[in-house]
Amino acid sequence: MHFSIPDTQEFSDGAGNAYVGYNIHINGLFHCTVRYKQLYNLHVQLSKDLDISLPIFPPKKFFPLTPNQQEERRLALEKYIQSIGQNIDINNSEILNGFLLSAQQETVGGLSQTETLDIFLMNGSKISLNVSTGDYSGEILKKVCEHIKLIEKYHSHFALFIIIQDELSGSIKILRRLQDFESPFITYKYMSSMGTKIVLRKCYWDTVYDLELLNDPVTLNLLYVQTAAEIRSGWILINKDVQYHLENLQKSENRKEYLNVARYLKYYGYIQFAPCYCDYPQHGSRVLLAIGGNELNLRVLSSKEQEIIFKVSRMRRWRITTIQNGTDNPEDNNECSLELSFEYLIARNELQWITIVSEQAILMSVCLQAMIDELLQKCVVSSKIQVESGKSWTYITRDGQNRIIMGSPLRECANNNHSPKSGPIKKLATKWSAVTSKKSDESTAVVDKIHATHTTANDFDIVENNVFRMIGDDDL
Repeated sequence: MHFSIPDTQEFSDGAGNAYVGYNIHINGLFHCTVRYKQLYNLHVQLSKDLDISLPIFPPKKFFPLTPNQQEERRLALEKYIQSIGQNIDINNSEILNGFLLSAQQETVGGLSQTETLDIFLMNGSKISLNVSTGDYSGEILKKVCEHIKLIEKYHSHFALFIIIQDELSGSIKILRRLQDFESPFITYKYMSSMGTKIVLRKCYWDTVYDLELLNDPVTLNLLYVQTAAEIRSGWILINKDVQYHLENLQKSENRKEYLNVARYLKYYGYIQFAPCYCDYPQHGSRVLLAIGGNELNLRVLSSKEQEIIFKVSRMRRWRITTIQNGTDNPEDNNECSLELSFEYLIARNELQWITIVSEQAILMSVCLQAMIDELLQKCVVSSKIQVESGKSWTYITRDGQNRIIMGSPLRECANNNHSPKSGPIKKLATKWSAVTSKKSDESTAVVDKIHATHTTANDFDIVENNVFRMIGDDDL
């Protein structure tokens, strides 16, 4: 998960005492506002519950903080929460997920207990559910699957996503996947003004999993409506002959054969992003980027058509950088841009940093991480693990009240990036961990910047790719 605390808010409690609220963004979108003492309580509970070493929590101060000290604390808290966000054991913790869900509910406040939530399929079909505002994404997903009569063993092949879809042009823009630490209803309430909707989509990368799903009528229909929508949007490339053939298969309602044809089309199983900029093959190249098939694919948008493929196994590491654009006076221009930079093995013993500037950089990073998780899980013996149920822990509200929370019902490990085929993976040894955080000793000057107006930069921790360690001479 990509955490950030870009700003704060001033509040006052019931006694009129002022305090600072820290605005937590997760995977690029606002999630909740919490106080210092709430984050400290989370740290204490994680320390008690998990048998792992946690990063040092920013110390408490006994005197009122100056503006400079407040900013130092914000940065320190951001660094702390980014560190725990890179740890797979902490991400799977009921305490962290429960804390984030409770904090999101408290931040919104004033919601009724029961609401109606619309979930869509990729063809526009709508499923209206009565939900609790406290239901997390896994619970809503289960209700959707039961509604469409999807058998339980296939639930993990699908997930809920927030998207923007133009009904006329068919264009699709994925904002992100919904996670168990959030209430889909609350997240949608935050973003409904953007023209968003929640859709059910497949959540795996290896198209081999399609073969089994094509034999089930419900999963066959889900794959069909998603594929047809992606062809209509231009995500999947087709020529006129293939288009004519697919249209005939649609008219005859032969959905299985439709998918058997579509599965071999270019960019099937990829997520496509909005046009962006890259410093490869040359500075300022405008590109169309897609991720899938264990690669990051660039199509250079110029008079000379060019396709460039970067295999995820040859990415040594990557990072997200937030860049403040504008003049020396930040009040003149508050626009920010995001950069995804990855270190790539161009040739034997030759590594090169490549930078992509895109507002969807965080989603790109999440997709890379999910794809690498899936690759790594094929290299180990997997077994289902269960989270201990019945544990209680304490959530401290902003006003200092203690709320005792019982652990969620016994369920499989809530690692949302697990392989559908093998089920959730057993705790991996460090060498097999999908990603680990590492302090960067390099400045952001390592990467050539595309815009000369950049004034400030804020890096997420560098993410190491352990698939990179597994490549051999045959991969070069």
